[in-house]
Amino acid sequence: MIYMVGSDELGEFAGELIGMHRLRYRVFKQRLNWDVTISGDLEIDEYDALNPLYLLYCNAAGSVEGCARMLPTTGPHMLRNSFPSLLGDTTLPASPRIWEASRLCVDVEPHQDRTRSGSSTATLELFAALIEFGLARGLSDIVAVTDHRMERILRRVGVPWRRIDKPQPIGNAMAVAGFTEVSVRLLEMLCELGQLQTPLLSEPLRLKESA
Repeated sequence: MIYMVGSDELGEFAGELIGMHRLRYRVFKQRLNWDVTISGDLEIDEYDALNPLYLLYCNAAGSVEGCARMLPTTGPHMLRNSFPSLLGDTTLPASPRIWEASRLCVDVEPHQDRTRSGSSTATLELFAALIEFGLARGLSDIVAVTDHRMERILRRVGVPWRRIDKPQPIGNAMAVAGFTEVSVRLLEMLCELGQLQTPLLSEPLRLKESA
């Protein structure tokens, strides 16, 4: 199940959100050794204080195994405010139709189901949920800052990733920024590859109501 959690549901999903921050700590601090802000065993930064929407991938036991944070480009976000060098000479539009996905990660057991691309089914489901999110909000694109490892995964599963500029070293990671176009065709392709059934998000139509 993938839950969409907004600022008005923080109390209802308090346990899952703590699980998300612990997941981010395990992935970004312990495994990747990125220079991230931590508090105990939680990874939390200033963008978590901007009322983002979170997508939380939970297993059957309710544990958070994947997540993504969504912020509109009309306000502060990581690419513009923390990593503008990744834009090169490009000016990123501040558009209600372009949102940023950040802190995207999945951490599942090695024996978990895999697709024919070699990626975990959980990863495909989270990617597809991002596109479903975009379609529900009428987005044209999702922009993200990632590293070359995630870029390879996106390309391996057929996500149309458009680099903004060349990769640059940031800390101990080779970072790059890019766009993914939001389309029904892409959602259908990801669902076919992962043998997924839509809707993926819990109550996705609420996005339209709040847009």
